[in-house]
Formats: sequence, structure tokens, C-alpha cells
Amino acid sequence: MIVRGGKGLVNFGCLTKGSRFPAFAGFQLCINGRELRGGFNLSCTCGHSDESAKQEALLTALDKYKTVKGALIPLLQEAQEIYGYLPKEVMQQISKSLGVPFSKTFGVVTFYAQFHLKPRGRNIIRVCQGTACHVRGASKVFDGVSKKLGVEKNGTTEDLRYTLETVACLGACGLAPVMMVNDDTHGRLTPDKAVSTLEKYE
Repeated sequence: MIVRGGKGLVNFGCLTKGSRFPAFAGFQLCINGRELRGGFNLSCTCGHSDESAKQEALLTALDKYKTVKGALIPLLQEAQEIYGYLPKEVMQQISKSLGVPFSKTFGVVTFYAQFHLKPRGRNIIRVCQGTACHVRGASKVFDGVSKKLGVEKNGTTEDLRYTLETVACLGACGLAPVMMVNDDTHGRLTPDKAVSTLEKYE
């Protein structure tokens, strides 16, 4: 864990709940995703805090649904909200908790388009490929974004900042060509305008 302060950076390794921490003034401390006021400001580069918080949230979800009939899909949905996708290990935990075969869980995940087996970006880009958008240059918009990000259709950038997808229609034909970033609709795009639009999404 790296602590930031006025005198630079100090690496204390991975601090977990219950860890002792040297008393420095003018810092702000955050352990396992929980910020402890008092002047500490740090970031954990090992990923321990994030994974611990996700696992804790998953265990809470498993406990909530373990006695609920027909809970497989809502539990998968909640698990995907936690992780951003559905790792094999998570699906195995869900199967064990609900007492269903892993093959059934995997079958549900691969059947429904809402579930994802690979990590997705923090920002989901959807470029419309409907007729109105197509005739107004949607393919050029897609190609421009794809080239800028260095990913193909359904690809995710290495830093997990963006995932690029296409959709049949976004229902905003009057604004063609259109793309959505998360829940925001952007219309009357050119390739350059589409690329510049992405810059505000971290």
C-alpha cells in the first residue's frame, strides 16, 4: 500500500483490516476501501482491497439468495454488478451455494446476452448500426472509435476503461448517427466528434 503525503510516497505493502499503521501527520488512510479520516491519503497497488470488498459483497449476496427459489438469475445479475463480469470461480461459488450443477449455471450465463464471461470496461460504448445511422455514416464512426481505442467489436481496452459494442437500434433515428456511452446518448456524430466525446469518460 502506497501512502501519499507532502513528503512523497511511502510503500507499506498490503495493509488489511486490523493492520497497524505508523502515525504520520498530514495523511489520509484507506484500508479495504474504507477511508479513515485523520489526514492519510493512500492507494493500494496490490489490488487486495478491491478484491476483498468484492468477495465480501458476493458472500452477502449468496447469503441473501441461498434459500430463495428461482434465485439463479437474480444472483448472477447481482454478482455481475459486483465484478463487472462472471468469473468461473464466482459461478462455482454460486452453484455450490444454490445447490445447482455448474453446467446449469454456465448454461444460463451463456444463453442470456446480459451476462458476460470476460471483464468489461468501466464505460460501455454502443454504436448504433440501424438503417438511419448506417446511411449517415455509422460505420465510419465505429471505425474511428475502434482505431482510437485499438479494439475491435466487443473488445475492451487493456486498462478496462472502454468496451466497444454495436447495437441494432438505439431508438434515436432523428439524431443519426448515434452512439451511447453508458446511459448518455450522443447524436449527429462524425468520427472525430465521437472520439472527442470519449475523453470525458474516465
